[in-house]
Amino acid sequence: MFNSFEIAIAAAIAIVAASAASGAADAKAAAKSKCVMAGGEATMVTEDLAKFMANAALNNQIKANNWKASGAVKMTCKTELGTHCVARQRACS
Repeated sequence: MFNSFEIAIAAAIAIVAASAASGAADAKAAAKSKCVMAGGEATMVTEDLAKFMANAALNNQIKANNWKASGAVKMTCKTELGTHCVARQRACS
C-alpha cells in the first residue's frame, strides 16, 4: 500500500491545495468588494451647467473603470469666477 512518507506528501499537497483555493476565493471576494469614491468636476458660467457637467464627468469616470455606482451623488458647488462644482459618489468594482 502506501508508506508513511507517501501519506505525508499527499497530506501536505492536500493542505497546500486547500489553502490556495481558500486564498483565491478570498482574493476574488476582496476584488469584487473594492470600492472607491469616484468624482467629477466642472467650472461653468451657471450653477446648473456646472452641476450637469460635474455629474457627466462623474458618470464618465465610473463607466471608464467598469465600476458600479453605489449610493447618492454628493454635489458641492462654490461660486467665484463662474461656478465650480464637484460631484462624488461611491463606486465598486
